[in-house]
Amino acid sequence: METLPIYISTVFVLTTLLTALFLFKAGNNSKPLIIAALIWLALQAAVSLTGFYTITKGNPPRFGLLFIPPVVFIIVLLLTKKGRTFVDRFDLKTLTLLHIIRIPVELTLYWLFLHKTVPQIMTFEGRNFDVLSGLTAPVVYYWGYVKNLFGRKMLLGWNIICMLLLANIVFTAVLSAPFPFQKFGFDQPNVALFYFPFVWLPCFVVPAVLFAHLAAIKRLMIQS
Repeated sequence: METLPIYISTVFVLTTLLTALFLFKAGNNSKPLIIAALIWLALQAAVSLTGFYTITKGNPPRFGLLFIPPVVFIIVLLLTKKGRTFVDRFDLKTLTLLHIIRIPVELTLYWLFLHKTVPQIMTFEGRNFDVLSGLTAPVVYYWGYVKNLFGRKMLLGWNIICMLLLANIVFTAVLSAPFPFQKFGFDQPNVALFYFPFVWLPCFVVPAVLFAHLAAIKRLMIQS
């Protein structure tokens, strides 16, 4: 991958740390949570710096080791009694604000496109509309939780729509990578996410955003 301007990596690292901070605050300042998150980030940074994820041959792709473990962890949390108790401790207002990190994430993807390390289809100039989730998050936070003008159904609907937008870019990113099943971006494939610090997007930032939506949806669905 070509040498990128330092501001791209800097913005993304700060965005990742902000995501961790939002999780920490939303989880009632849970020290085990933030320690586990930082260990996971450090582990994936170390692995990616060896070039492990740049090897795209083989089945299943090594890339799966970035996002499958945190997704499995989220599923365990939602399906076990202790896990659900832990999830119920999270503050919905802070989980909603967490989604503002999707704005700098989308800017990062756009900069990576300009430097030919992801395809245009992965940006807001292509088929990625996830930036709308970040732009609307402060509105939902203020009018939904501070002013209490948005009802439960509206809050639930926003979370579901934004989760679908997340799923759209996740599938687009995977299908744009140089795997045997690649469908998009053949002229400029998605290779940035194989390198540090951008491996933190699939291994932490995306799972954190997914968790924020699923935790909110769970809570909203049981509210009367």
